[in-house]
Amino acid sequence: MKNLLLALILLFGFTAFSQGLTLNDTKPKPLKLENGKIYRNGIQIPSYEVSKILATDLHALKVYKQAKTKETLGATLLGLGVTLSVVDAAIGIFSDAKYPTVMTYVGVGMIAVSFPILSGRAKKVEEAVRSYNESLKNTSAVDFELNAVSNQNGVGIQIKF
Repeated sequence: MKNLLLALILLFGFTAFSQGLTLNDTKPKPLKLENGKIYRNGIQIPSYEVSKILATDLHALKVYKQAKTKETLGATLLGLGVTLSVVDAAIGIFSDAKYPTVMTYVGVGMIAVSFPILSGRAKKVEEAVRSYNESLKNTSAVDFELNAVSNQNGVGIQIKF
């Protein structure tokens, strides 16, 4: 019984000197796009976390995924095009084979196709960040604080709207 009484006295003692729990700090912060990188509170966010953050706004998430798809497809085409062109040039230089073969033309074609694909991704990322930031402004959620308080009259919960 003494242990239970001691635990309750300590619990109320800690509660009397506590600062309270504020739920107002959980507001989502806006994103900032600089030089193709996304920042929140001045800290760069990796792309896998950006997807998690944008999950609250479905339109922004959809546009961001489209941008990442364009980036992947464009980079793949660019890499394959350069690889095919360099391999064909190396074969032409180090052997007696005829140099501009179909591989060079296909490689140059892939490189040419990759540029328009890659150019549209920056606009998509910018649109996704803008859409997310606008959705933060348009939230109609109730802003409130929840605090645990105590004074000489007792212990309680305080809610501010």
